[in-house]
Amino acid sequence: MRVRFLGTGTSQGVPVITCDCEVCRSLDFRDKRTRSSIFIEINGLHLVIDTGPDFRAQMLQGRISQLDAVLFTHEHKDHTAGLDDIRPFNFKQQKDMPIFARKQVLEQIQREFSYVFSANKYPGVPQIETVEIDEHPFSIEGVGISPIPVMHYKLPVLGFRIADFTYITDANHIPESSIQLIRGSETVVINALQKTPHISHFTLDEAIEMAEVLGAKNTYFTHISHKLGLHSEVEKELPPGIHLAFDGLELSLS
Repeated sequence: MRVRFLGTGTSQGVPVITCDCEVCRSLDFRDKRTRSSIFIEINGLHLVIDTGPDFRAQMLQGRISQLDAVLFTHEHKDHTAGLDDIRPFNFKQQKDMPIFARKQVLEQIQREFSYVFSANKYPGVPQIETVEIDEHPFSIEGVGISPIPVMHYKLPVLGFRIADFTYITDANHIPESSIQLIRGSETVVINALQKTPHISHFTLDEAIEMAEVLGAKNTYFTHISHKLGLHSEVEKELPPGIHLAFDGLELSLS
């Protein structure tokens, strides 16, 4: 399995002209965090989890030339806004793009991208096949995927486990039943927004505590805001086996 972190940031951590924080000023490429998304290649299947506003640039940067399906964790715009940019894959692969999500997420996507689902489609709009999922395991081209239910304050969100890899973003609570689904994963990705308390995301300390509960060989933190600080400094604070992810990080997993 090959995993590439397309983006590890959040809309709360996107550089703006008026921002003069140390992360924005940093020359370390690991501090340049675009909205969270991940690419997975396994057994010839090429997946992306979430298509945020930076999706097009992320795919170009990663030189990703094949995409077989998209999974969505939840309906927030920083995870769905780039969906229109699947069009080049429609053209290249000459087929509709399957997108997998809960019913409420698909309904939100259909509202926001109504032109895609219009009875009289404008030529060249994205070609999409919607596939409704729930909390039950499913497969894509023979690859098994297990949804992992978590909570983002009061909003249900899905993480995903594929083989011994688990990806979770936008969470501040993982129920015991989901912890049991994650156990045994060799590699886990969870969110760590900042050091101070937040209503809907794990803080750094909370993420470290959860990583220790999950017990994976390696844990990577994503969905990082500028408030967390510089990559080089935060890395020094992390226990063995726990790492801060960065845009472009690639993992080769057995």
